[in-house]
Amino acid sequence: MGWFHAEAAVALMEKGYHLLLEKPIAPTWEEVWEVAQAKARTGRMVAVAHVLRYTPYARALKGLLQEGAIGEPVSVQHLEPVGHWHYAHSFVRGNWRREAESSPFLLAKSVHDLDWLLFVMPGEVSRVASFGGLYHFRPERRPKGAADRCLLCPEEVERACPFSAKRIYLEAYQRGERGWPLDVVAYPVTWENLEKALAEGPYGECVYLGRNDVMDHQVVMLEYRDGRTASLHAEGLSRMRFRETRIFGTEGELFGDGRYLRVYRFGEGERVFDLETEREGSIRTGHGGGDLGLTRAFLEAVAKGDEGLLEPFAEAVQAHRLTFLAEEARRKGRVIQVDDPLP
Repeated sequence: MGWFHAEAAVALMEKGYHLLLEKPIAPTWEEVWEVAQAKARTGRMVAVAHVLRYTPYARALKGLLQEGAIGEPVSVQHLEPVGHWHYAHSFVRGNWRREAESSPFLLAKSVHDLDWLLFVMPGEVSRVASFGGLYHFRPERRPKGAADRCLLCPEEVERACPFSAKRIYLEAYQRGERGWPLDVVAYPVTWENLEKALAEGPYGECVYLGRNDVMDHQVVMLEYRDGRTASLHAEGLSRMRFRETRIFGTEGELFGDGRYLRVYRFGEGERVFDLETEREGSIRTGHGGGDLGLTRAFLEAVAKGDEGLLEPFAEAVQAHRLTFLAEEARRKGRVIQVDDPLP
């Protein structure tokens, strides 16, 4: 969850190690900056696991932008559809359900979505605004007659609930699934272990008990110093799928959904590129191929001593800074000025 990242990262860099660091870099901006200063001081290479950048999809999208497929990018709309059951698993019942025990929803789930915005449209951001809240997963929205646990819920109530733990975990087991998220709930993954976990642990609880306090939807808006704009929608109440990005340029627009890239040039019509992305489920497909891409890039960078093979650490730091500023904007209900560019 990042609580011990800063201390460990600084110590390891000072010992001479290069780092592949999971996001978030750290749970506070002060600790993120501490890691950044240690990197600058020691000269170590640090790859942050913003895996979206390392997918074949990302490379294809970036290539189209660099060749001027839509002219100059001016505005970006980006959607992170977390997925209704994934949100219930991770942010209502799971490790990230309480901010004090983990981090804000935006930092835990979408810091690399803000990093993605910097990837597709680099530049210095001048102003940040954000809105969001915990709208749905609250005690007052609990269905009439619902029990505290899904295993005890009346059948007519449980069957109508899309967040039923029986539906999410037990029916998945019956379909033959044995990996994530079942292996988070019970390990080894057996029917008996799952039933026991749902009867006693947090993954079997009703999602409307009010034991979570992180956002279930959030919007972030960025204004760049040159006037361009970008927005992020992180949505817990959604159909789970790959992220979707729309980029609007001076000569056209581009849409990507992880597999297809659709490029429309003004007056010329549309071109569609099918990247034939494999389904998730193997070492080659984790996060759309980003897990393998990041690992390969890091190992090659270390072997060759070439940090240029990695995505810029400074942009990962900037994405974290924007995440913390977006949270400040949401909490204070105002637009936040990004006074100074990062050193």
